Amino acid sequence: MNPLLIREKLREFLEEDLLWGDLTTDALVRGESVSAVIVAKGEGVLAGGVFVDELFGMLGGVRVEWLVREGEPFGKGTELARLFGDAGSILKGERLALNILQRLSGIALTAKRFSDILKEKNIYLLDTRKTTPGFRFFEKYAVRVGGGKNHRFGLFDMVLIKDNHKRVAGGLEEALRRVRERVSPVYKVEVEVESIGELEVALGLGVDMVMLDNFSPEEVREAVALARGKVLIEVSGNITLENVNLYAIEGVNFISAGCVTHSSRWVDISLRIL
Repeated sequence: MNPLLIREKLREFLEEDLLWGDLTTDALVRGESVSAVIVAKGEGVLAGGVFVDELFGMLGGVRVEWLVREGEPFGKGTELARLFGDAGSILKGERLALNILQRLSGIALTAKRFSDILKEKNIYLLDTRKTTPGFRFFEKYAVRVGGGKNHRFGLFDMVLIKDNHKRVAGGLEEALRRVRERVSPVYKVEVEVESIGELEVALGLGVDMVMLDNFSPEEVREAVALARGKVLIEVSGNITLENVNLYAIEGVNFISAGCVTHSSRWVDISLRIL
């Protein structure tokens, strides 16, 4: 993790909440030192504690003692952490700290549920770019905490030729030709295919990875047999915890699921001054 990026993002989040100050806290706090507890009101997988540590370090005067480790599952009623120190800093950081923990612990829980199913088949869960603008770094971190792996972080670190790229270029072959004309070969190239016929074309073009987009489980089996290990295979398209087992087919390398980041429920977590 890039500590400079973390601090920059946390500073932005604090400015959004505080702007020119905390009217309530600045008016009533008189330098008190307090202790507080962070308690889970639902189940989750702890993710984001490292960011909470950094947040209160930036606010100053607060020590955080974690009672649950990063990546450890927890249930309703679990005390996750205790805080000691400046009352003003704790009150000013409370909402942001909880928002981070609630969002990331929910994502990590979903990622763990997917990963627990897939690891028996030697398949890895991948995330997508369906993330909250400005919060992608944190959400993708939570996927890793839950046992998943990150696909590309953004548009800059990998070539992925999708349906609209093919439409612009007039087809897969021309799209790939244009990309190879301009992009260094050090970058991996993945192409999205929408049929068995298009997969056959992709296999003849020497790509590194293919994404089987919205294939049925039967079509996935056919695609795996056709590919015979020539390329890495990613399966994608409306995959959920309810149907992922149908796509966990031997020969598939990755299953990507946007729901991990865009639809995971926040875990209800509270902070209470003792």
